[in-house]
Amino acid sequence: MQRNYDEIYKEYRERRAKIEAMGGEKAVEKQHAASKLTARERLGYFFDDGKYTEIGAFVTHRTTAFGLDKKEIPAEGVIAGFGNVNGRLVFAGAEDYTAMAGTFGEYHGKKFSEGIRMAKEKGVPFVGLNDSGGARLQEGMDTLEAYAWLFREQILASGIIPQIAIIMGPCLGGQAYHPIMQDFLIQCKDTGFLGIAGPAFVKTQLGEEISLEKLCGSKAHAVTSGQTHIVAEDDRDALDQARRLLAYLPSNNREAPPRAETDDDPERAEADLDQLVPVDPSAPFDMHDIIERIIDGGEFFEIFKDFARNVIVGFCRFSGRTVGIVASQPNWMGGVIDCNAADKVARFVRFCDLFNIPLVNLHDTPGFLIGSREEHKGILRHGAKMLYSYIDATVPKITVIVRKSFAGAYLAMCCKDTGADLVWSWPNGRVSIVGAETAASVIFAKEIKQSDDPEKTKADRIADYRAEYENPYVGAGRGYIDDVIMPRDTRKHINRSLDLLEGKEEARPYRKYSNINL
Repeated sequence: MQRNYDEIYKEYRERRAKIEAMGGEKAVEKQHAASKLTARERLGYFFDDGKYTEIGAFVTHRTTAFGLDKKEIPAEGVIAGFGNVNGRLVFAGAEDYTAMAGTFGEYHGKKFSEGIRMAKEKGVPFVGLNDSGGARLQEGMDTLEAYAWLFREQILASGIIPQIAIIMGPCLGGQAYHPIMQDFLIQCKDTGFLGIAGPAFVKTQLGEEISLEKLCGSKAHAVTSGQTHIVAEDDRDALDQARRLLAYLPSNNREAPPRAETDDDPERAEADLDQLVPVDPSAPFDMHDIIERIIDGGEFFEIFKDFARNVIVGFCRFSGRTVGIVASQPNWMGGVIDCNAADKVARFVRFCDLFNIPLVNLHDTPGFLIGSREEHKGILRHGAKMLYSYIDATVPKITVIVRKSFAGAYLAMCCKDTGADLVWSWPNGRVSIVGAETAASVIFAKEIKQSDDPEKTKADRIADYRAEYENPYVGAGRGYIDDVIMPRDTRKHINRSLDLLEGKEEARPYRKYSNINL
């Protein structure tokens, strides 16, 4: 018997309502009790005005083994769709912990990977909201292969569209691999967990007793492992941070980043910069104080805030333009570059280059960290990543020498011949192969040893070397420094440099890619 439209639409509404109810009332209550929003609430909060278009709502698994033939999993435990964020299109996939704990099975993976593929083809960013009990073991090989689909799609999309992962719940085992390969990872402080294995598995295999928080909580990754870029207070803060981050980024690698309106004068002088930095090259100060004075409105979006704090990276604007900042931090380890700092800088520089974001580099570093610990960790290999990233990068690169810039760190932080288009130095800039103390101890070792007054001779020779080389005028005389400027004029010179470098193009010989020292 032919059905009428009332019957057809009634069935549609019932099916739709069942899917939108997710795992049901009790599962939703449990999610809220854990201080987490549901997947649909998260998407509603994330997209402008709560509006988005869902894709694949009726997708379902096809497994019949181990009781799954009787199991309905609404939307296959992941809600995918697109909408506007800050007025621009973004694709998102939100795992639904209320639906079979958001476990990753064949069609769950298919929806996720197809979402990334669609985002790549349409040239829009992808944001993954991760909250899952892990692999759906009942589906065996199909689950395993689905991970391969997802890994392939996000790696092929890398460098074409920005990808952001938000860890809002458990994300363990295979589930942890796909967010770690995206461009930025935001982790909820108390509810997000990211690990290759949970505490129970670690105890079984290794006999190690450790809590979930200590093993793979936000502190473990934001401070120690360097895998979490941003820590958020809760779901809403994480989504706010993602929206803020997206505002700095282009939609894809063929576009320039959006330029914001600003009433901050590009020629603004900051007189207090003239006295802000201590003359003593070893005296600490906070580089944030300089950054906030020279950028638009003092608004700085820092990345990896708690990891490798001897260097600062993040996004800001100059005259409305998105710019990536890389800066030494004399307040932490004296601004020396170690393995972790080198990795942090290299990854950030490569991202900026991929997405047409100019780089501003602020130097105050005594060099690379020496000693057996760093040597055995591979400081040479890690330091080389910085050289690769800057020399490979073709975006505008501007360097300001704020105080000291010695040895390999001068090269690795982007000097004239490792990629900087323009190099400016403050009058108290100190640029040399090594600091005067080290140089004097080598060059004049014999003279100092044989002197009637070794301490005086040493002090005299240090002063001689410092007078000869530890100033910006030697580099300016060779053309390695374009000009020595007053600190107060730094913002003006950066903005003028960006004006000159707008639309910069750089031709390179063909190669597949560089063999970076990974």
